[in-house]
Amino acid sequence: MPGDAASDLPPAMLKPPQAYPGMTIGLLGGSFNPPHAGHIHISQIALKRLGLDRLWWLVTPGNPLKSRQDADTFTKRLAQAAKLADHPRIDVTGFEASRGSAYTADMLGFLTQRFPGTRFIWVMGADNLVTFHHWQNWRDIMGLTPIAVIDRPGYRYAARTGKAAQCFARAYVDESDAKGLHRYQPPAWTFLNAPLSQLSSTGLRAGGDANG
Repeated sequence: MPGDAASDLPPAMLKPPQAYPGMTIGLLGGSFNPPHAGHIHISQIALKRLGLDRLWWLVTPGNPLKSRQDADTFTKRLAQAAKLADHPRIDVTGFEASRGSAYTADMLGFLTQRFPGTRFIWVMGADNLVTFHHWQNWRDIMGLTPIAVIDRPGYRYAARTGKAAQCFARAYVDESDAKGLHRYQPPAWTFLNAPLSQLSSTGLRAGGDANG
């Protein structure tokens, strides 16, 4: 991405955080443009409801489905995320920038091969599930790791009735067993109902709190 200077980042932030066999790690990916309290809100829900040992914020160098017109520089977004995520079990990383691929399927394939004894869970908001079938190799993503979908204002019905949810209806895990999601062989996904946060990066860039 023009203007990004990944070489200026601490080397550790361009490598995956530490992971050990037997750990359950949540993966929250996004542009974090900008990071905000809503990301913390989702993270706290995921850590508690999924019984995670750690949660990684995967700050992406660029989202193929989003316009780059108003995208902040990668290094600035990464630094802002690291400052906001002041939590002992949240790790902020930009290692995707060193891999040369912006696609989730590629990243998950890399992680599952590099850390074969670690259990990963992909965490995303309900708004992302609505458009999930537009992601590259989205069916492969479903087959790589369990997925936890967290409710977002205005997206509950669309997410639960969308193409991805319908295609993988038989892989649904009731939220009462969310802490056991890591034990399920993918495809496996759950939908977590929780107190909602109205904050979104789109709304903050526009100067308000609108969803987006």
